[in-house]
Amino acid sequence: MTTTFTDETRDRAREIIARYPADRSRSALLPLLHLVQAEEGYVSPAGVAFCAEVLGLNKAQVGAVATFYTMYKRKPTGDFLVSVCTNTMCNVLGGQEVYDTLSEHLGVGHDETTGDGTITLEHAECLAACDYGPVMTVNYDFFDGVDPSTAVGVVDELRAGGRPMPTRGARLCTLKEMAVQLAGFADERDGAVADGDPGEPTLRGLRLAQEHGVSVPGFDPNTPIRSKAEADKAAAEAKAKAEAAKPAPVEASAAPVKGGDGASAPTPGNAGAGEPAPAAAASGSTAPDVKAPDDKSPQVRTAETRQPDAGTAVPDAPGTRVPTDGTAAEPRDARSAEAVGVAANAPAGDGKPAGDEAGAQERNLTEAKAGTDADGVGPADANETGAQK
Repeated sequence: MTTTFTDETRDRAREIIARYPADRSRSALLPLLHLVQAEEGYVSPAGVAFCAEVLGLNKAQVGAVATFYTMYKRKPTGDFLVSVCTNTMCNVLGGQEVYDTLSEHLGVGHDETTGDGTITLEHAECLAACDYGPVMTVNYDFFDGVDPSTAVGVVDELRAGGRPMPTRGARLCTLKEMAVQLAGFADERDGAVADGDPGEPTLRGLRLAQEHGVSVPGFDPNTPIRSKAEADKAAAEAKAKAEAAKPAPVEASAAPVKGGDGASAPTPGNAGAGEPAPAAAASGSTAPDVKAPDDKSPQVRTAETRQPDAGTAVPDAPGTRVPTDGTAAEPRDARSAEAVGVAANAPAGDGKPAGDEAGAQERNLTEAKAGTDADGVGPADANETGAQK
């Protein structure tokens, strides 16, 4: 059954796409997936096709993203997604007991929904609130420091039509209402936005910093954020200042420098044709300057070092400068090895992997049905016999 999305959803989709540059429209895929989830309660095949249509993508590209992130649900989900953290910290504090109690109380397991379509239960690897553990979330709003009894109380209130207040944040909304917000649209419900009180663990670090006078050196919270034009101007001024601070280059003296025997020594300005200038004039070293062995790019040089027939290649061909420990391999050796490998590995057919024999397959199936192998060994001895073979 194909879902036809409402005109409001299509208008919102166009608004989402308009937030991005014309040549970057596929960046709108994440909020668009939340948008179709807001209408259907999950990302259906029709939702994947819709996103592909409006973005000019194929369904495989959209599906690859939708299956990567756990916030995109691939089957119908309840009005309230209850996630219980069972990772290390929360588990030590009793998170697994909370999850097990809810699973038994609701009669559902991980990623399953109650019969009335109200609650979908899932265990989460981490909810990023270790200092409040054990924690659970309802549509991503936190309930901190829960235990089995308080968790059961929350889900019972939800099934009765209530909206329990999270520990931090505004009052709860349904999963579809949450998906609208994640798509980038404001929630217009009364009380949808509220200032929650910060928890004590959150404030602990701030209070310790205040008690001990810890702060970022030179930090001014009122510092304005510069525009791009202002930042570019400041960078150009800093570059010009750095260029002006560089010392002027030292010019070579016109007078020849006398050597130890009274003869004139060559200088950078009067070195003869084909005669390199002394290295000391440039670096202060007495070692002569040596030109690099070749001027090839690192990519070409890397490719040449992988040439197997370097020892017999023509001059200046790829592989002529390969460092080897001993004599390079002859081309005929490489060809012989390749021929042996091809002969030992027949090409794979359409019906079976390379190397399998139809006779062996049929024999194995026959032996499996008979409950014994070719040597008369029963199933109990199959593992040991197979290991010996």
